Amino acid sequence: MPIVAVDEPIYQRLPSFIIATVDKFANLPWVGETGALFGLVDRYDKDGFYGPAHPGRGQALAGHLPAPDLIIQDELHLISGPLGTMVGLYETAIDELCSRQINGKKLRPKIIASTATVRRASKQIRALFGRDAVDIFPPPGPDRRDSFFAKTVPASISNARTYVGIAAQGRSLKVVLLRTYLALLGAAQKHYQAAGGAKNLDNPADPYMTLLGYFNSLRELGGSRRIVEDEVNSRLARYSLRKRVNETEGLFADRQIAYEPAELTSRVSTNVVAEIKSYLALLFHEKKHIDVALATNMISVGLDITRLGLMVVLGQPKTASEYIQSTSRVGRDENRPGLVITLLNIHRPRDRSHYERFPAWHTSFYRSVEATSVTPFSPRAIDRGIAAITVALARLGHPGMTAPPRAIDILQHRQDLEYVVDAISDRAEMHDKELDAVEAEALRQKVRGRVKDLLDTWEHIASQKISLQYQQEVGQAPPLLFDPLDPELEKQPMEARKFKAQRSLRDVEPTVNLWVCNPDGFEVEEEEK
Repeated sequence: MPIVAVDEPIYQRLPSFIIATVDKFANLPWVGETGALFGLVDRYDKDGFYGPAHPGRGQALAGHLPAPDLIIQDELHLISGPLGTMVGLYETAIDELCSRQINGKKLRPKIIASTATVRRASKQIRALFGRDAVDIFPPPGPDRRDSFFAKTVPASISNARTYVGIAAQGRSLKVVLLRTYLALLGAAQKHYQAAGGAKNLDNPADPYMTLLGYFNSLRELGGSRRIVEDEVNSRLARYSLRKRVNETEGLFADRQIAYEPAELTSRVSTNVVAEIKSYLALLFHEKKHIDVALATNMISVGLDITRLGLMVVLGQPKTASEYIQSTSRVGRDENRPGLVITLLNIHRPRDRSHYERFPAWHTSFYRSVEATSVTPFSPRAIDRGIAAITVALARLGHPGMTAPPRAIDILQHRQDLEYVVDAISDRAEMHDKELDAVEAEALRQKVRGRVKDLLDTWEHIASQKISLQYQQEVGQAPPLLFDPLDPELEKQPMEARKFKAQRSLRDVEPTVNLWVCNPDGFEVEEEEK
């Protein structure tokens, strides 16, 4: 099966199955060729298909290519917060471009979304995809433990993942981390040797020879890395001497960490992350095995390694869904159950509360999953994304506007673009079921006015230019769109600044420093608990 991995060949070859991230949504207003993904092509040759973005190439198609009719969204719970808000806006354009009118009826694509941790899914799906009807699969049955497709069995029948909470009064969290790492690594070595060591290829202690450390921030991970590289490594070499009173043989064995700790974070390149994942799957006796891996929340999804069995979580994660997703990375083999050690800071009220209710909370932590927030038509979201989806719908939805230099042709097609106003304003009206009729109509009129103003401003800009293109590509034609972080944006007149469109949904505003001062004006230093 041929696989295409570069954007331009994908737009031309049009595979029947496409895997992508929501980050690619940002290309819609910038790249006219993206319209081909929605079946907006009318010509072809041996190299692929062509639409209005490439006039004159290929021979005419006998019919039309269908738009995507099935969209599968994995890890729905991640499409929330600021990212989900922007995705909800861009989904307005995607849904409109995927829809087709057949016999007077609007047919929209079918959407299947999967997640393990979500609450109020109907509200999130309505805000993201504009759908009222949500069918849960598998549907609830008479026994919540048996859905026909999956069955929950008690720990007496199948080994369950074990959670242990540690909170030490009068000890810093770094000391607790150090002693926990030493105890787990030394005990694992003891049991590994007792079970035959490397000679036993099916050593039952092997999953616990790799310790996966989870951290809530890069700052915490960086400090802990130094502890692992220095103190853990040096103390572990003679840890077998640690015994109880009158104990002839200790619980620990000496151990030498062969390789430096691996890191799975956003500051590590993707090719290195891929290598580390492959090393994590290696048995402990194999070369390049990993003793200690330190990670942030990037392991919450995509780390599916059944060998891993031991995790230490430093501090309670911010959300219950994050805690569930991250700790589910270990203990995926029922014959080798996972062990999760959660280190809690007794001086933090939230950590203390989780520690005091540790058994009760863990027996029902799915009940604590937080509802997600998706607000695609909030004032700030409209400011950041309304221009992008307006230009995307106008450019890709009208063949005469798609080619790069055709931004000037709004002078001819302005009246034809009323469908853009209707599509966006209708979506705004129905995206939140909690709005009453008056509030929904007010939001609709506000968004409608905003989109009409953008189209009228676009027409006014074009009337003052000899030529106009969507982005600065070739020639001297000025661009219509600007990146929000483009330094040239500040030099443009106010009407041109309305057309800001992100090049990536990961784009953020410039960072700022924040200093907290006491009433006397002196900077407050952070205290290490």
